[in-house]
Formats: sequence, structure tokens, C-alpha cells
Amino acid sequence: MLALFSIVLIGFFLGMRHATDPDHVIAVTTIVTRRKSVRNAALIGVLWGLGHTITIFLVGTAIILFSVAIPPRVGLSMELSVGLMLILLGALNLAGVTRWITEKFSPPSPATLAGTAALLDGPTAVGCSSAAPTGTYGAMSDLGLFQTLRPLFVGIVHGLAGSAAVALLVLTTIRNPWWALVYLAVFGFGTVAGMLLITSAIAMPIAYSGRRFAGFSQKLSVASGLLSVGFGCFIAYHIAIVDGLLTAHPHWTPR
Repeated sequence: MLALFSIVLIGFFLGMRHATDPDHVIAVTTIVTRRKSVRNAALIGVLWGLGHTITIFLVGTAIILFSVAIPPRVGLSMELSVGLMLILLGALNLAGVTRWITEKFSPPSPATLAGTAALLDGPTAVGCSSAAPTGTYGAMSDLGLFQTLRPLFVGIVHGLAGSAAVALLVLTTIRNPWWALVYLAVFGFGTVAGMLLITSAIAMPIAYSGRRFAGFSQKLSVASGLLSVGFGCFIAYHIAIVDGLLTAHPHWTPR
């Protein structure tokens, strides 16, 4: 029981710390900068963490249970995908494409629905139309399909970069493969919890500043887009040139 408790405790807190990696924080910042609801931002963090956990667990299981060896070029390509994802996220933010897609595919707000009902059917329809879904289902319906799938997909891609390193580290410290899988699952839950806290913290000043700082989210979105493109280019250059992905002799150290 003591060993199990130690695995759970260490795995959970290391997962939370893993959520604070710079590439993770930059990626979710580009997604939540325009969210004016802390609840929606927190849900985005949970979805990102779930996507990340799915990849970590699947790749980790293949390494731990089936002794799958990842060639250096494949490992570097997995890490390169994170850099390319950051460049894409930042570029879409800066070009306004993300905002356009979000507005096009997001459902109308309850206030908009109520106003439309009042115009069409008179005051009696307002009470019926203003009732909004509550709980997790309500938050997901507020986000819309695009904003629901985007953090999940980004989390899956980001999980590729660290999955091999996490699995190999677990394999060297926990000899029992089933205990190692338990650790991976708990590590994933820690990542979800950490990302939930991070996205909530990012969204709070936007949500509670109100119209007094109406341009703050716009400036933050531009800044996060520039940072995402810059950091993505740095990662891509380091992997492609320094680590030798585009050369005949790539060298890769899982980290």
C-alpha cells in the first residue's frame, strides 16, 4: 500500500509539473486568450490534458509492455510535430483565422438566443429561451465543436514529444510493468489537473476585467501568437538542424 501511495502521489505531482512546460503553456495560451469564461477555459485545459494523456498512455504502453524501440528519426519527428503545431497555432491566431472559425462554428450565446426569441415571439418566449444548459454539458455546448476538438487534438500532438521520455523513465524506476502503467495513468491525471489550473489562471484576468480592459484579450492574443510562432521556430530549428533530423546522422535523447 505504501508503494502504491508513493506511485500515485509522485505521478500526480510530476504530471502537474509537466503541464507547466513552456511549449504546453504557450500552446494553451493561444487557445484560451479570447475566452471570457473561466469555466470554458478550464474545460479547454481538461480537453488538452486528456489528449496529452491519451498519447502518453498509448505510446508508453507500447514501450513498457511490448518493448517497442523508437528510432531516433521517428523520435525527432514526434518532437518536431510540436514545433510545427506551435507555429500553426500562432500563425492562425495572428491571421484571425482562429477567431473566424470560432465565431462561425460556435453556437450563439444564451443572451443572443433570448434576444432573437423576443424579437420573433414576443416577451413570453424570453423566459423559455434564456434557460442555458448547466454543468459540463453546458460548457461544451458553449464552446462548440471546433473549440472542443482543437485542444484535444493539440494535446494529442504535444503528447508525442514527451511520451517516450516519460515511459523510459518509468521503466527504469518501476520494474513491474503494471505498476508502471498505473503511474502513467496517474501522471496523465496530474497533467489534466495542472492544465485545468493553468488555463483557469490565464482566463481569470480576461473574464473579470470587463469592458474596462476590452482590448486586453486582443493584445494578449497577438502576443501569444507571436510567442507561439517564435518558440515553434526555435524548436523546429533545434530538432531539424542541431539534433540532425534533416541530416544523415540524427541524434535523439528522449527528454
